[in-house]
Amino acid sequence: MLQNNLDNKSRPLLLTIFGGTGDLSKRKLLPALYHLAADNKLPDELHMLFIGRKPMDNEGYRQYGIEAVHEYSRTDVDEEKLLAFSQKLFYHQMEFISEPESYIGLEKLLSGIQEGFDKPSIRIFFLAVGPEYFSTVVQSLHDKGLADKGNLDHRVMVEKPFGSDLDSARELNKTISEALDEKQVYRIDHYLGKEMIRNIMAIRFANSLFEPLWNHNYVDNIQITSVETLGVEGRGPYYEHSGILKDMLQNHLLQMLALITMEPPVDLMPESVRDEKVKALRSLRSFSDANSCGGIVQGQYGQGVKNDTKMPAYREEEGVDENSATPTFVALKAQVDNFRWGGVPIYIRSGKRLERSRTQIVIEFKRLPGINYYKEFESQPPNLLVIEVQPAEGMYFRINLKRPGNDFNIGSVALNYAQHSQFSGNVPEAYEQLLLEAYRANSSLFTRWDELEYSWRFIEGIQKNCQATPEQFPNYEAGSRGPEASDLMIKQDGRKWWEIDLDCEGPDCIMV
Repeated sequence: MLQNNLDNKSRPLLLTIFGGTGDLSKRKLLPALYHLAADNKLPDELHMLFIGRKPMDNEGYRQYGIEAVHEYSRTDVDEEKLLAFSQKLFYHQMEFISEPESYIGLEKLLSGIQEGFDKPSIRIFFLAVGPEYFSTVVQSLHDKGLADKGNLDHRVMVEKPFGSDLDSARELNKTISEALDEKQVYRIDHYLGKEMIRNIMAIRFANSLFEPLWNHNYVDNIQITSVETLGVEGRGPYYEHSGILKDMLQNHLLQMLALITMEPPVDLMPESVRDEKVKALRSLRSFSDANSCGGIVQGQYGQGVKNDTKMPAYREEEGVDENSATPTFVALKAQVDNFRWGGVPIYIRSGKRLERSRTQIVIEFKRLPGINYYKEFESQPPNLLVIEVQPAEGMYFRINLKRPGNDFNIGSVALNYAQHSQFSGNVPEAYEQLLLEAYRANSSLFTRWDELEYSWRFIEGIQKNCQATPEQFPNYEAGSRGPEASDLMIKQDGRKWWEIDLDCEGPDCIMV
């Protein structure tokens, strides 16, 4: 997590983005780069080259970038800074998939730009393209001399999904490894750039209150929830291929699990952090046969009604098979089989078209055994530590105190940190941090290949042994809490799903 001692003004940056006219560039990358430039985080010698297949010149793309920043900026726009930023934007039309020889012209273009810098530049190639094109682009960058294997100043940022299963992920990694060293590859999971995900490290290792309790002696269970009210939103063909297991569990949710359960690293340098995350993922108990599937619930939404408006079933969405067995919901009980976490259940759930949107981690601590002898404490709720990633972004710690009055009654008190109340409008979004840390060569916010391999192994066990069938779906209404079996699964263990509401402001904080 430590940043390299890199003076942001000391090295020129030549940033090349494939997919320059795509949705990701418009909604995320252009606004993120504007904020980094406006905050003086990027070097003075900066050239941002956006590559696309649509015909457009530099001035046209600059106007495109200005409009994107106005539409998607997280703050009010400083017009003077935006104009200066736009002058760093350049566009290059190129058939980067169907015409491999076009990379020769790109190499000449980048070499010419480099000649205008005072020092050798850091080259970052951002692949904002479909995952089926990753291999083609990376191999072409290597073959045509744009990214030299072993040159750590040549870096490639790759969006998810990285493969569609374990075999395809291994094949993709093999292709990329032939062109680049592992340290040159920055695999993006944008959740790792979110403020409260990064805060997990600070909460655990900067507070003597928590780390001594972070084990099976004091923690009763851990819950990781990431649910949303949205459906597939026009992405039916993609979702048919991925489902909730690949879209959320394989990456975002298992990354959160790894950060919560990993051992303290020897230091906070990137490889030390990622080494410990790998150990946690290796310790995950797999769904190794059909007998292990009692700890998993899968679901698919049917029709529902919200605010008198009918919501379609998943099978009615565009591009979805009318007999689809693709899950849009999953809840499971995971186990990390190591000395620290043995016996502590980790409940994970994620789903689409649910009654509310939130991403939240809950640590439920055990009740002290001595309180069983105090009748005044009979109804005492457990201590909870809640890390909310979205929408509220904050932390909640519930403790028990005596209520005011003559009787000795116990009640809960929330120690509540809402990030927006202290840093409103000044919190970088995930892609700002990811782009900046890639420039700084801080790889701790990116997933290493062995992390991906072990997460794919976990998913593969579910797919092979716990496959849902079409007749099981749909099994929950759009706009509901999800399948009843999800609540029953945790209730059978004598527990319940925690849903803690943190104070929240702004349009992103609509819960239902």
